[in-house]
Amino acid sequence: MSDQRISTLDQLREHYPNEPVGPSIAKELDRISPLYARWIGASPFCVVSTIGDGGLDNSPRGDAPGFVRVRDKHTLEIPDRRGNNRLDTLRNLLADDRIGLIFVVPGVEECVRVRGRAHLSVDPELLESHIMQGKRPASVIVVTVERVYFQCARAMKRSRLWDVESQVPRGVLPTAGMFTEAAGGFDRAEREAYDAALDQRQRRTLY
Repeated sequence: MSDQRISTLDQLREHYPNEPVGPSIAKELDRISPLYARWIGASPFCVVSTIGDGGLDNSPRGDAPGFVRVRDKHTLEIPDRRGNNRLDTLRNLLADDRIGLIFVVPGVEECVRVRGRAHLSVDPELLESHIMQGKRPASVIVVTVERVYFQCARAMKRSRLWDVESQVPRGVLPTAGMFTEAAGGFDRAEREAYDAALDQRQRRTLY
């Protein structure tokens, strides 16, 4: 198999000669409209994309619907809840403030994409406003929105993401403990004990 790369914009246009469909351009905005605000407010899950010295990174974030707050038509607030303390996203934002978000709503096949610039805030009043179950987030990612875009449903339809028939039994795939064992961090007994306690430990420490 030969590596016939596309390396120029002219080559790309040769292989994708059709112009963008009209609505795909019209629905991109430079602000959060009331309709986009409704969508973001209904989403309990988003993927955060950042870039730093170590390269690109994508991180899942989730909480009750509306956990990403629309402050105004140009600003979003994302509370940084308790996690594993790797701080990949936060370290990246200190090096490069560009950010991308994809908002997903369960059962809905479309999604919403946002890109912009972000900074970290530890303002006490802001942290207090994002309290959940009596716990303040360690920080809040404040996003200045540059572009918002409504993504069509083709990817979800092809993946059948929300179809019950597509669900994979959890026991089919490796567990968190298996990955740690394979990396040399656990022996088998430690891995089994870790996996057995993991779900309850995570539920106790969500916030």
